[in-house]
Formats: sequence, structure tokens, C-alpha cells
Amino acid sequence: MNYSIVRYIIGKVLYFEAAFMGLPCVTAIIYQEHSGWAFFFTALLCILLAYLLTRKHPANNTFYVKEGFVTVALSWIVLSIMGALPFLFCGSITNPVDALFETVSGFTTTGASILKDVEILPKCVLMWRSFTHWIGGMGVLVFLLTFIQGHGSGSHMNLMKAESPGPSVSKLTPTVQSTAKILYLIYVVLTVIEIILLLLGGMPLFDSLTTSFGTAGTGGFGIKNDSIGGYSPYIQIVVTIFMILFGINFNAYFFILCKKFRQAFLMTEVRCYLGIIAAAILMIAWDIRHLFPTIGEVFRHASFQVASIITTTGFATTDFDCWPQVAKTTLIMLMFIGACAGSTGGGIKVSRFVILIKTIQKELHTLLHPRMVKKLKIDGHTLEHEVVRSTNVFLIAYVLIFSLSVLLLGFNDFDLITNFTGVAATLNNIGPGLELVGPTQNFSIFSDGSKLVLIFDMLAGRLELFPMLLLFVPDTWRKY
Repeated sequence: MNYSIVRYIIGKVLYFEAAFMGLPCVTAIIYQEHSGWAFFFTALLCILLAYLLTRKHPANNTFYVKEGFVTVALSWIVLSIMGALPFLFCGSITNPVDALFETVSGFTTTGASILKDVEILPKCVLMWRSFTHWIGGMGVLVFLLTFIQGHGSGSHMNLMKAESPGPSVSKLTPTVQSTAKILYLIYVVLTVIEIILLLLGGMPLFDSLTTSFGTAGTGGFGIKNDSIGGYSPYIQIVVTIFMILFGINFNAYFFILCKKFRQAFLMTEVRCYLGIIAAAILMIAWDIRHLFPTIGEVFRHASFQVASIITTTGFATTDFDCWPQVAKTTLIMLMFIGACAGSTGGGIKVSRFVILIKTIQKELHTLLHPRMVKKLKIDGHTLEHEVVRSTNVFLIAYVLIFSLSVLLLGFNDFDLITNFTGVAATLNNIGPGLELVGPTQNFSIFSDGSKLVLIFDMLAGRLELFPMLLLFVPDTWRKY
């Protein structure tokens, strides 16, 4: 383990976190809120720690897969701990575990909250909660890659692999740094477009910014107690569309930018993703048709909730916990499917399900024709054995973590649906579950021990499990 480069990169992350806290500081100045000092002092603390970690340059700048995974995992942990301090300093949250839960939920774009009334919070705190979604949506290390120099393309790729969602990660351009810049450019442009459209719909600037940050990062922290339910149908439709857009693999947008329209629209994962959304909307709309007065409202609420759950955003326009069983079951299934790889969404990812279905088809053909050699292909490219193997291992680890988490939450003596959907909502980075953690409830009911389990689940889910799991392997920490 090259400890010096791990320390150095974490220091760089802290510098960026200090800069990110400038936005809530400016918000506090605009609204004349004293809580802004909490962010200012935390930013100074981040700068101090960053200086101590980066004042000595590492002798060896190269790092491999192990360093990449450990650096990403530790960076997210440190980022969350420092990001939780303003909540404690300004008194918005007094329990350190609750503050950490809220912050991890923000950075991992989960959107699960322990707060019962968000409307009483200062504007600067609300801005920070939503901005953490935007920071974590594309990934803080991917953001860092747009600036970092001198560590080699292989080192950059190891960082990107550890933080980017999906079974495989590829470069859009010859260099990882250029790829990171393109990804963030697409991310920023889509965010700005959504802000403008929300403003055109009469939404205040503050609401437009926070809502767009939550949508872009597929996070779901609302600034209203009813989430998006109190806004106009136009606002809800715009948010629905952009939730779906941010759940699409960003490679598709890159192909569109390169005028490779056919290649973009023929991506198997994207077509499956949009097909699942369409089928789920129709099924849920039919099941809830008697709950709303017009067919327009039926499809608006069905579309919003489907988009919110499959993209793991977590916004809500209505209490879907009161919907019929078929509708709720469909939403639970969407929790696990998740969005596309290479998007800001969470969940298992559509691409992994595509790989699994193709693997099953291959196995069935092999049983019928033992001598036949059949290669798995997606979009005309042969799937490497390594990708198939990593998908299978991911699912095994996922099931084990999920099962253990549900078991540990059982000590709270809540009902199984609450525990099951609570873990599903955090491990898949969604936000609301059902029953006691439904869209009108929160996660404050759990004990501190259970919240720590859910904090691990949120981090593990956002980082695709393995970076967090490697922290518990003794060989990880051995020096070269």
C-alpha cells in the first residue's frame, strides 16, 4: 500500500470540500443567516487538514487498483465526516450519528433523512444538503480528475473505476482526464437547463437550484416537507423528465455530441432502461387509476414515482405507501433494478441485469447444445469473461450485505417491510422505503447502531460495494 499517495489525494479532496462550502456561505450572506459561520469554520478546518496532508509530496506518484479503491473509500468517509460538522456547529442536528447519516445520505445521493421538519432549517443548511447531492452525483474523485496532474493515466483510471457506477468503466477519449471533463460538462449543462426550465415554470431561484441539484445527483433531499408534491404539474413534469435523463448512461450523450445518433439510440442498456420505465408506468397507472380524478393525474403521479425510484432519486409527489399492492411491489422491484451504468443513479444497474439475462440464455443454449460455442455480446462487442465474473461476484456480495443488514435492523423490533425497504432504500441509494420509512416518514426511528449499518450501506451502494469491503481485508493495508 502506497500510503503517501492515499494521504495526498485525501488532502486534495479536502481542499475541494472547503471550496464547495463557499456556496452555503454565500447563501447565508444573501439571507443574512448566522448559521453560515458553521460552514466558514468547517471550510477553514478542511483547509488546515488538507495542508497537513499535502505539504509533503509523495515520493511515488503511481497507485494501482488497491490504492484507487482505498483512496476512494477513505475520501468519501472523510468527506462525509467533515461535511457533517456544519450540522453540529449550527445546531440543526445535535446527534453526531444523525449528522453523519444526513451527510452520507447527501453525498451518496440517497436522500434518506432523519429530519422531521426540513422547512424550519436555515436556507444555507438546505442549500448544503442539496448541493451534497450534486457533488456526489458524478463523484468527487471524478471531479478531482479534471484538475489532477502528473499521476499517469493508469492511476487516473484506477480512481475512476473505484468511483464510477457499473460493471465496467471505459474512457470516452484517449485520456481519463479528458473523459472526466466531458462527463462534468454534460452534467453541468443538463443541470443548468433544468434550472432554467424550472425558473420558467415560476419556481423561485433557491428552489430551482436545490431541486436541480437533487435531480442531477439523483439524490432527493427536498426543501419542503411534502417533497415535490406542493409544486405545479409543470414543475413535476420537468423534474420527471430530468430524473430519467440523469439516469441514462452518459456515454449516450457523448455519442450524441459526436453526432453518432444511431449508436446512442441503439445502446442496449438505454433501450432496456426506457422500456422498463414505460412498462412500469403503464402497470402502475392501471393499478392506481381509481385513486385520482383524471387520467392525466394518474399518469403524472405514476410517471414521477417510477422515474424517482428507478433512478434512485427519491423525490415524491404523493404518498405511494398508500397505493395498491401491485403498484408498491413494482416500485420495490424498480428499487433493485436502478438506473443505467455510467449515470448518476444507483441500484444494481440495468446493465448488470442485461448481462445476467444473456448469461442465463447462454447457459440454456449450452444445455441444449453442449458443443456449441456462444459468446456473450452487447451492442456488437464481446463481453469479457472478467466483466461477467465481476457481475456475478457483485450480486453475491450484494445479497450477503443486504441480508446481514436486514438481520441487524431486526434488533429494532420494527416490521419486516420497514427493515427490508429501509435497507433497499439505503443500499440502492434511493431514499424513501415503505411503512415506517415511507415517503412521508423518516429514518429517525432507528437506533444509532442501526443508523451506522445504514450509513455503511449507503457508502457501499454508492461505491459499488468493493471499495468499502476492501477496508476490512487485512492484506489491503500491507506495505509493498
